[in-house]
Formats: sequence, structure tokens, C-alpha cells
Amino acid sequence: MGTTKTIIEVVPESANSAAVTASGRDGFTKFSIRTSQCVGSRWTFLSAIVVVVMWVSTGPLFHYSNTWQLVINTGTTIVTFLMVFLIQNTQNRDARAIHLKLNELIHAIDKAKNRMIDVENLSDCELEELAKTYEKIRLKSNPPKVG
Repeated sequence: MGTTKTIIEVVPESANSAAVTASGRDGFTKFSIRTSQCVGSRWTFLSAIVVVVMWVSTGPLFHYSNTWQLVINTGTTIVTFLMVFLIQNTQNRDARAIHLKLNELIHAIDKAKNRMIDVENLSDCELEELAKTYEKIRLKSNPPKVG
């Protein structure tokens, strides 16, 4: 079972803009996108409510036994465990897309500093120094009002 590589092609539309087209996603990415769309729907939420109501309503039938409690605990634990990885994958992809969009904006604006491109790859110390620099700039341009 082979995987396909994601091919990104940047096609210039004009001197100041570009169109990006993507084709060929790997299997997990396709699965992740479809599953996150499905799991994030109101129908999935309503289905979860129905499952919980059904489980609660069977409590008297099973005399609220340990096995009855174990069913819901095991089910929710497994679903939660798997959803953590799905959510992380979705967040990683979303964050990367946002960073790329911001990089494009920084690149497109003449007055922007290109050193801000890929700033997310700096160390925590470097990010702190950068934050201090921009705090100084903010204070110079908008000094705090006294009294």
C-alpha cells in the first residue's frame, strides 16, 4: 500500500499574488480531515447524547453493576485516547497553514521585516527577546499615559 506525496504548486497570478493548488494527500490526512469534519458535527454530538441516555436508562436493568459502569468508562476512554491524536493532527495542519499564510503576508508587505518569516521556529529565549523588542517599539509609539 503506497502513499502519495502532497504536491504543492505555486502559480503566479500577478506580480504581487500567487495561487496555491494542492493535490495528492496521504491516507491519514484524508482520514483525519473527513473524521474531524464528521466528529465536529452536531449529529455526532447528538449521537453521543443518545448513547449516554441509553446507557443511563439501562442502569436499573443491570442494577448499576460494575460491568455496566465499565462499559461507558472503557468506551469513553478509548474514544478520548484516539481523538487526542486526531485533534493534534488537525491542529498541527491548521497552525502550519496559518503560519504559511502569515509568511505570505509578511513577504507581500514592503515595510514588513522578512526576519519575521518562520519566527515560530525560534527558541523560547529568542522569542522572548523578540517580544521585548516589540514591546519597546509599542511603548515608543504609544507611551503610557500618566495620571
